Amino acid sequence: MTSPVWHPFTQHGLEEPIPQVVRSEGAALYTVDGRRIIDGISSWWVTTHGHCEPRIMAAIAEQAGQLDQLIFAGWTHEPAEALARELCATMPDQLTRVFYTDSGSTSVEVALKMALGTWAARGKLRHRIIVMDHSYHGDTIGAMSVGARGTFNRTYEPLLFDVTRIPFPAAGSEQDTLDALARACADDEAAALIVEPLVLGAGGMMMYPPAILTEMHAICARAGVLFIADEVMTGWGRTGTLRACEQAGIVPDIMCLSKGLTGGSVPLAVTMASEEVFQAHYSTDRARMFFHSSSYTANPIACAAALANLAIWREEPVLERVANLAQRQAECLDALAATAPIRNPRRCGTIAAFEVAGEDSYLDEAAPRLMAYFREHDVLLRPLGNTIYVMPPYCIDDSDLDHIYNVIAHAIAER
Repeated sequence: MTSPVWHPFTQHGLEEPIPQVVRSEGAALYTVDGRRIIDGISSWWVTTHGHCEPRIMAAIAEQAGQLDQLIFAGWTHEPAEALARELCATMPDQLTRVFYTDSGSTSVEVALKMALGTWAARGKLRHRIIVMDHSYHGDTIGAMSVGARGTFNRTYEPLLFDVTRIPFPAAGSEQDTLDALARACADDEAAALIVEPLVLGAGGMMMYPPAILTEMHAICARAGVLFIADEVMTGWGRTGTLRACEQAGIVPDIMCLSKGLTGGSVPLAVTMASEEVFQAHYSTDRARMFFHSSSYTANPIACAAALANLAIWREEPVLERVANLAQRQAECLDALAATAPIRNPRRCGTIAAFEVAGEDSYLDEAAPRLMAYFREHDVLLRPLGNTIYVMPPYCIDDSDLDHIYNVIAHAIAER
């Protein structure tokens, strides 16, 4: 019987096999036919400590027996209050307010609305968002609008709003990016810059140095343009630090967090904002409230999972695990580059990426062929066109990581 499920980012007309996973543990997934699959991409970049992490699973189970869901408009509950306090204690002091949502895309939508609302409250008609070429911030309308135009959203172009674009700071052309940002910030309509710090994920795992992020923040600060850091993917250790912005020594006005917020177990996102952004919406006038919510805002079970994740970060040597994985990634990538025909091998923290022969496009035919090979050899990897990247959970052992790279090497050799 054909499944009625419509899968994301899947062309069902190709009739590619879709394995059914029945359980997971650590860095492994187990299929209905008894196969063990190594999760080389943290199940779309969300799983940090490993699948079914015991402390997080216990917190979910305990909370599920106490309070499952509550409207969060005008009501509250302890998991949300405790998580907000923990986040404010963990993140930079300047980020004093926590707004809950349920995905990375919606956290970005909230960030954009906060930025525009701040300027509206000040009585200034600043509404233009500055974005970076090749960026990706999600698949809702606002998030698509501030992402790269092309394959992902060409069909929906009539729905998208105009933005100002600056070039990606490619090696040797960094000053072009900074000059373009300075010009964009000089526009009286410039409201905010939104960036993926250090690594552009879906754009092809494109990486740039912390010093450029530092200068971009400084340019925005001098011009009074709000700075939004989309740390949905880069947060929670992926780039080697808890937040990518740490490496640049900056604090954004607004920051988006999701994916690893619950250790990757259940959906939850937050948009953290400075007190200045919050106070712009603070009033006795109900018409100036922040108009955004979703039915599952601050779901108690999800908040409990996030609290358990923060406890793991606080009480266990997570950054040591991150550093060890980053070192192993560097070693594996160097070994692959020495023997296989790959281009532009690069790494940022626990993220490793490179290109194989083909067109630098998401729709390059390398992707489906490579995915099929990886799937057949018990590895979950999902190339971005001809870009292969490895981003496993921090708990992966040397044997599994070596297997991933061995399978990659054989896949390249057999192309």
